[in-house]
Amino acid sequence: MIVQNLPVPLDRRVWLECRTLAGAGYDVTVICPKGPGDPSFEVIDGIAIHKYRPAPPTTGFVSYVWEFGYSWARTAVLSAKVWREHHFSVMQACNPPDTYWLLARLWRSRGVRFVFDQHDLNPELFESRFGKPKRFRDRAQYYALRWLEQMTYRTADMVISTNESYRAIAMGRGERAAEDVVVVRSGPETHRMRPLEPDPALVRDPRKTLVYLGIMGPQDGVDQVLVVMHELVHRRGRTDVRAVLMGFGDCYDDLRAICTRLDLDDCVTFTGRADLDMIADELSLADVGVCPDLKSPLNDVSTMNKTMEYMAYALPSVAFDLVETRVSGGDTVLYVPSGDVSGFADQVERLLDDDDLRRSMGRDARRRVVDELDWRAQTGPYLSVFERLTGGPSAVAEPTGRVFSWLAAVPEEATCDHRGRPYATLVDRAPVPAPSVVEEPFVERATADEVLLEDILLDGPPSTSTFERSLV
Repeated sequence: MIVQNLPVPLDRRVWLECRTLAGAGYDVTVICPKGPGDPSFEVIDGIAIHKYRPAPPTTGFVSYVWEFGYSWARTAVLSAKVWREHHFSVMQACNPPDTYWLLARLWRSRGVRFVFDQHDLNPELFESRFGKPKRFRDRAQYYALRWLEQMTYRTADMVISTNESYRAIAMGRGERAAEDVVVVRSGPETHRMRPLEPDPALVRDPRKTLVYLGIMGPQDGVDQVLVVMHELVHRRGRTDVRAVLMGFGDCYDDLRAICTRLDLDDCVTFTGRADLDMIADELSLADVGVCPDLKSPLNDVSTMNKTMEYMAYALPSVAFDLVETRVSGGDTVLYVPSGDVSGFADQVERLLDDDDLRRSMGRDARRRVVDELDWRAQTGPYLSVFERLTGGPSAVAEPTGRVFSWLAAVPEEATCDHRGRPYATLVDRAPVPAPSVVEEPFVERATADEVLLEDILLDGPPSTSTFERSLV
């Protein structure tokens, strides 16, 4: 299993895939970058994890090329080390980036099959961050990404897509046959991800809490949470609301600076990198989840894991209206046309001020994610990919004697998590339908949000970061 974007087991989807394979009897090894304080090698739940020191943070095209080349070389060396220790039959690469097809071709001579687990659409990511390429240099970079993606599609024995939108692209511009592309959604483990009762030893902030969970990159729209908070606190005068932002990414430092400039430091908390216990605690205490991803070529067709994670913790949420967010959230999310910050704040206030609506939508969200989106429903399609390529674990390795029981559902009567924290009791309520909005066409660049943020920051110091300039 090759991952470059995040360390494992921090990458939840990849870790679920690893444990699914191990639980089915496969021997699994992961190659990925180190996180802070990580060792070079460790074994967790019987899964061997080899880690390399990540490249320094990138700031431009040349440094991106260096990062990809460096990571590719370190991964290639570690793959040879793994081969010496234990021959492998299948290599799965999770993008971004789309560069490991070449490594797969090198290992093909040893009979290794290649699975492409497509987490992102890199050409759409480029368009979402920089717009349609017009200059020669930008077009060259864009078509280089298209070529790398095409080579990955061509090299893969099987393609795993996170949703039907990605699958359609794999079969369209990827020219893959329908039987070679399998949808495996990033559903949460709802028997483990469940709301907890408040810890009586902790004093809870009496204010209502908005929560964001996820990566903080330019395409993720986290700045929109700050704009909404500015609207609620400084324009509407609400003193009963706060926000907790969990995660990290390229824009983390810029977001903190913008938060200070908007005079929101006393009502916005940045946690940085969040482990599973912190996520459980914060999502259990929060009142409303926020999905601030603006409509873009990438976001509109991407599944947002945070939406389903909010749902697992019976948390209602507000989102800008995106195609795949509707597929995940259904009627358990309040949708707002992309770019309508005032409308977003209106829907947040609606949930904050209506306890019955908030609790009813939270219960419906929990029911939907358990019944339709749980990871256990994805294990069958996922394992079918490897059974097709290998004939099953017994055909590629001798039994190890290890027993994995995690795939068995935790009994519904389980009352506590691994720390002894009691799970909350969810009281059933009659469903309350969420309002629908009229679909609006995608506006490629300028949005009302950008104008609003420009107005808010107008009185700030004259020097602004690249990230802030891209927003205004």
